[in-house]
This record gives sequence, structure tokens and C-alpha cells, in this order.
Amino acid sequence: MKRRSFLKATISSLVMSATSSSNLLLKGCRSRQEFDVLFKGALIFNGLKEEGFEADVAVEGDSIIAIGQFEERRAKKVINSRGYVLCPGFIDIHDHTDVQLLINPKAESHIHQGITTLVSGNCGSSPFPLIGSLFEKEKENLRRQYNLELTWQDINGFLGLLEKRGLAVNYATLSGHGTIRAAVIGEDNRPPTPQEMAQMKRWLRTCLEGGALGLSTGLEYTPGSFANIDEIIELCQVVAEYNGLYATHLRDEGDRLIEALEEAIEIGQRSRVKVQISHFKTAYRRNWPKIDQAIELINKARNEGLNLTIDRYPYVAASTGLSIFFPLWVREGGVEAFLKRLQDRRFEPELRNHLAEQEKKLGSWNEVLISSVLNEKNRHLQGKSIAQAAQESGVDIFTFLRNLLVDEKGQVGMISFIMSEDNLKRILSLPYTFIGCDGSVYSPSGILSQSRPHPRSYGSFPRFLGHYVREEKVCSLGEAVRRITSLPAVKLGLKDRGIVAPGYKADLVLFDPSKIKDRATWTSPHVFSEGIVAVMVNGQLVIEEGDQKEILPGKILKRA
Repeated sequence: MKRRSFLKATISSLVMSATSSSNLLLKGCRSRQEFDVLFKGALIFNGLKEEGFEADVAVEGDSIIAIGQFEERRAKKVINSRGYVLCPGFIDIHDHTDVQLLINPKAESHIHQGITTLVSGNCGSSPFPLIGSLFEKEKENLRRQYNLELTWQDINGFLGLLEKRGLAVNYATLSGHGTIRAAVIGEDNRPPTPQEMAQMKRWLRTCLEGGALGLSTGLEYTPGSFANIDEIIELCQVVAEYNGLYATHLRDEGDRLIEALEEAIEIGQRSRVKVQISHFKTAYRRNWPKIDQAIELINKARNEGLNLTIDRYPYVAASTGLSIFFPLWVREGGVEAFLKRLQDRRFEPELRNHLAEQEKKLGSWNEVLISSVLNEKNRHLQGKSIAQAAQESGVDIFTFLRNLLVDEKGQVGMISFIMSEDNLKRILSLPYTFIGCDGSVYSPSGILSQSRPHPRSYGSFPRFLGHYVREEKVCSLGEAVRRITSLPAVKLGLKDRGIVAPGYKADLVLFDPSKIKDRATWTSPHVFSEGIVAVMVNGQLVIEEGDQKEILPGKILKRA
């Protein structure tokens, strides 16, 4: 069955099931004395239908119990929802939150934009499995960055600790290929031996059986970049056995975008795995015209039956580690080897030439902002461009980057303005584009407020619904809601979330469609969005009248 037909049949089945359940539950509710919560008079976009409809939604326990017209006296708590949209909680299909929830489980930056479920473990990196030297390296990193003690090694240990601490949002995760590779092979640029391949597959099965939704790759980052296509296909065949997802940060999003996209499609076709292209983009001005060919490739693969979708954050700037501007061979072998090569005078001429080529792609080092450092003495650099920071330091670009990366042991975050607004709007208009923050949870106070992150971590979903749907009209509101609720739920195999219907979990967002918008900026990113009235997670109001409560009703969501 072709992807389009399969999706249509799946959604139709869900509509019929929801309608049938609604009729049964409404009859059963007539003798009940009260609901826990009643959303009264909302304009409901249920995640399935294009048009909204006005009705009341009754919640009991952690689930939606009925949809219809009900007297207020039947509910313990009534939320006046007239003039507001009520829809399923937003599913952030591409996120990088993990240990941050151990530090601050409230997840303020995400819950305040209506996210009720986030999917982490993307771009080849997950906080498991951590064995051998990898465990010791991560132990040092967490102590240095968050003063957090590493006490787990596998997925069961990490998810168990998250569950014990509690969390405000639902949490699901992929297993990172780069982490598995580093645990088994290390940071070497070579293919695995047959024994190592078998060990990688055993770890992957352990992760999948522990609840991971699938496998992610970060083929632009080490050590994932050292894997050839056959290695990825062999691992994805394991993922396909579990009906899991393969999410990929392509090997190249710029000069070799088309080749990288062809590789991802081939992996999906040969392994028969579901594919998610992460933060799909055309990076650098000289590659912007490739958008037509890229979309044509995706459409062709989908028409041939590949279960392929994409995600994107609604901004024109990317964000990752500053080390990405250096060639792959320099980054081989891990952080210590990378920093040693940076300081080796023999390599300086070649690295200077490489940075000059990077500047040509960027247009100027003014297009790159420093977003995060670990050392207090370098905090004044956050929010400044590379060009400005280097000038103020009195050194050239290469010397500045080298000194900063060495001083910070390679852990410097950056934001780069490399994308086209027209291409972004076109990508957001595609019916198979989902939304992901591609960030981590932050807070306006405490340790998670100390950097200047990309504003996408605070504003992605309100920006999509406000600026791009309401103002730019890239798609209808009903279609937008569907692409951030029921469609990603189906793709991820979350059978009881993503739809407003009786029997589904009460993950709900109430928002003002005329006011919803992002407020986080490049210079002031720690600002909550506007227009989110209430957010419910598993039947409990985490946000009410715009304010967050001190409750943690989130659940760990595992592969079915």
C-alpha cells in the first residue's frame, strides 16, 4: 500500500473509532454526577478534521471521557473556553532534552509553548548506552556542565531515573547511533569488525526493547559520520523488525544535500524502515536553489511507498556546536584529539584555508553568534558574533576560534544564519512537514538560564501557528494542528495521544488563535510565548491562565 493510501486509511480508521467511542461514552456519562475538568464552549480542532467545531470536552482521570454539551454543575472544575481553540497537546518530534529534565523537570520553555510530548535522542546522540571510557567521559562532562552525578549506563537506568524524579511533559526517546558506535568502537574513523557490528546490534536491541522508538543518526557529526551506508542499513533492519523509526540528521545539508538525501532514501528503501528527515533545510545561500530538486526527490520516494516525512523548526538560523566549522579529519578521535590538532602548528595553514572557505559559504562571520560557553570568564561572549568577539579580543578569526574551543574543551554552542525565508515557508507548507524545536528545555532562572540559546526552544510551536499559519498562511489552522498532533503520533506509534476524542489521553492545549505568537529573540531568548491559555498533561492542568503549576504529571512513553 502506498504511503498516501496507508495514511488516509489510518486516519479514517481513527475518525471512525473516535466517533464510535464518543457515542458510547456520551450515553454512559448521563448517569454520572461529575467530571474532573470540563472545557466549556471551546472551538475544537481535534487533530483529524480540517474544520473546527464548538463543543465541550470532559476529562476524568488522565483521559478524555466525552465530547458534547454538558451542564457546568457536572464538573469539579470548569474552564471557560469560549473564543479559544482546544486541540491535542503538541508533539515535538525532534528534541534534544534528556539530562536537563533531571536538573529541572518543569520543562518551562516547552510546556509554555503547548508541548505535551517531546521526542529526544536525535541526531545520533542519546544518554545511553554509556559503557567503558564513554561512561567516564560523560561523567566528567555532566559534572562540569550541570554538577550532575552520572548513575546510569543503559536506557532502563536513565528512563527509570527520569520516572522517579518526575517530569512535567511526556518523554519519549530514540537511541543514538553515534552513542552506540562510540560505546563499541570509540571515536575511530573505520568500519566496525563483524564482532563490533554484532555488539552494536545487541545494544540497539536492548534500547528498543527498553522502549526506544527507533534509531537516530547524526551523519554530520563524529563518530556517526564515520559510518558508511551499509552499516546504517544493517542497523535499520533491526529497527524495522520492531516497527521503529529512523530519524536522520543528513550527512550534509548544504553543498552535498542532494547526495545526502539520496542516501537517506536508499537506507529507508533497502531496510524497509520508517524515515524521518530531521530539521530539513537548504544550508548556505549558494544551495538555496536546490529546494526544488530536494522536494522532488522526497515526493518521488513517498509516491513509491516509502514512509518518509520531515520536520523543521520555523526559523532561518541553525544552531549546533562551533566545532562543526572544522574539517572531519580534525574532529576524529574525540574532543582531546580534536583540541590537540587545533594547537598543532603543522595543521594551521590548512585549517586557516578551510575557515576561509567556510566564510565564503557564510558570507561573513557576523552571521554566526556564540550561544553558549561553560566558563564564567567567557560568558560575556554569549550573544556576540564571531567577527565582533574576535575583533574585541584583538586576534584573527582562526586564533579566536582555536583559543575559545581549547579554553572550553570543545563545548561552544553557536547560532548561524544560513537559510532562506522563502524556502522555509515552502517547507512549512508541505503536508508531510512536522514541527520540532531541535533544542532542549530551558528556564528563565537557574542553571538552565545561563546560556543564550536559539529562540526555537521557547517559541517554535507558537511561531508556527502565529506567524506562519495565521499571518503567512502557509496552511490552514486545521492542517497545522494535524501536523503537530495526530500525524506525528501515528508516525511514532503513540496510539492513545494526538487526537481529541473519548478514550484518548487528556493531553490538551487551549490557546487564543488571534494572539498566539513567539516572543523569544536572538538577544533575549528566555521569554515565554503569548496566547497559551492552558496546557493539560495526562488530565492535569500544568498551565492555567498562563501560569505554570508545581506539578509533574508527565509520563515516559515507550515503544509499543
